[in-house]
Amino acid sequence: MTAPFSSNLQRGPHDAFFANVGTPALRGPEGIFYDFNYGCRVQVPVSGWRVVMVDLDTHNTVLDEVLEAGVIVASRRKYFVRFMLCVFDGERIVFTHSFDAAGQRVFVRTGESALGDSLAWIPAVEAFRREHRCEIHVQLPEYLHELFKAGYPDLHFVTSDVPAASLGTLYATYYLGFFSPYAERDHQPTDPRVSNLQDVASYILNVPAVERRPTVVVADTLRRIEEPYVCIAAQASAQRKYWNNPAGWPTLVAHLKQQGYRVLCIDRDRDCDRSGTRNSIPVGAEDFTGNLPLQERASLLLHAEFFVGLGSGLSWLAWAVGTPVAMISGFSHPKTEFRTPWRIINFHVCNSCFNDTQFEADSHNFNWCPRYEGKPMAYQCTSSITPQFVARVIDPLIKASRGGQPS
Repeated sequence: MTAPFSSNLQRGPHDAFFANVGTPALRGPEGIFYDFNYGCRVQVPVSGWRVVMVDLDTHNTVLDEVLEAGVIVASRRKYFVRFMLCVFDGERIVFTHSFDAAGQRVFVRTGESALGDSLAWIPAVEAFRREHRCEIHVQLPEYLHELFKAGYPDLHFVTSDVPAASLGTLYATYYLGFFSPYAERDHQPTDPRVSNLQDVASYILNVPAVERRPTVVVADTLRRIEEPYVCIAAQASAQRKYWNNPAGWPTLVAHLKQQGYRVLCIDRDRDCDRSGTRNSIPVGAEDFTGNLPLQERASLLLHAEFFVGLGSGLSWLAWAVGTPVAMISGFSHPKTEFRTPWRIINFHVCNSCFNDTQFEADSHNFNWCPRYEGKPMAYQCTSSITPQFVARVIDPLIKASRGGQPS
């Protein structure tokens, strides 16, 4: 029978994500069991033994507790901490262990993460693997595996339906995501609203928070469209992420075509009907939509002169394959995504609500707009971005793509 958890093992709104954590997997001396799966965890066989956990980097004692036999005690912090674990029987040191994942099996779970999140976070996972010289298994949706396998041959990709127990003995497990409420600090060391999307994973795994371009190896590098072309993506997972200026996309597409480009819309969905709103492929764009493998999208993006999109996954994919990206986003501050000199935001109006710590984005509400939902001023962050503004930003990009010659 599984022993009860002590009060230090916090259960909260993420129980489903952390299901089946089980008992500690590693055997220590004298009947002690321990591991780093969902925090630093230990179980002792004798009542009255004392457990001490120390953060080796900050030199803070994070737990000092006398246990009952069979009870599992765990650190409150579930993100990566370089722990030292000590077990005492009175003055006698029964067991001591400092975190060392070299040669050990580590599991990184991301839930059903989206394309953009995965592209942002995988480089931090690889940085962790290199730093700790461990064997890492990464849980990602299956449709993403082919996108990453060639670029990250030392990572082992699995799906969410693979039981952790089938991976063998796990030394440690870490969970990547935005954990709500964002103010809680057991699962994430900092508020994701004030972090770059890549930094969310870097802070959880405690690797340097620097920008890392994902390594995406394009399987098919053959150029199949002879004429110069630009890729665009106009669909998004929430209305606040769209370019909500009705004249925006049609005017921009016409401008790009006047410059001699074919304009290919590579969204998965040609039309999106949600919560009473219909968003469709921009007028004048060529229909390259469809639920196609991401490697096919990467191949098409590889030869595009540039990409124009939103704060969404296809912008991250374009950046990953090295295609210049013009990103139109008002709900997020430019610090949120990767750095691009063609980032488009209008600071004259309400903007960057995602990064405002007064609010917590409601991912279940497609129409969420924290200040103006249901009012005429809703989504002013992008409805106020004019196509003329976007054209002014990307015209130097057009010039550069032509070798610096005036358009």
